[in-house]
Amino acid sequence: MNFRTSFTVDQSPDEVFRAVVDVPRWWTGEVDGTAAQLGDEFVYRYADLHYSRQKVTEVVPGRTVVWRVLDAKLSFTADPAEWTGTDLVFRISPQGLTFEHVGLVPAVECYDQCSSAWGFFINGSLKRLITTGEGPATPPWA
Repeated sequence: MNFRTSFTVDQSPDEVFRAVVDVPRWWTGEVDGTAAQLGDEFVYRYADLHYSRQKVTEVVPGRTVVWRVLDAKLSFTADPAEWTGTDLVFRISPQGLTFEHVGLVPAVECYDQCSSAWGFFINGSLKRLITTGEGPATPPWA
């Protein structure tokens, strides 16, 4: 089963969408590129632990955003490319957001660490941006 998490907010689907695509405001580390329109690409780096390149493969403002991981290097796994070819799916509703990392399953080595990190980024940092307008807090692993 893919990693999935969700939360509810009072903000509109358009407000949630704007926060999701404003990646530098809720992911810690370096973000280069954009993620707002179909075909956009961005690179994420966090220290020497994580590098990934994402491409927006689906976007319906106020409803859905999907990023395909085109390339990844996780320094803490035997297979640094574990994320390559996986999809990061954001489903937005009037009640809030559901996030699914398609391909991040319990059999994958980074599942525990990565699902914990997604908990911080999605349920902490992104939700905080949506509800307060504030950027990310310091992650627990920093």
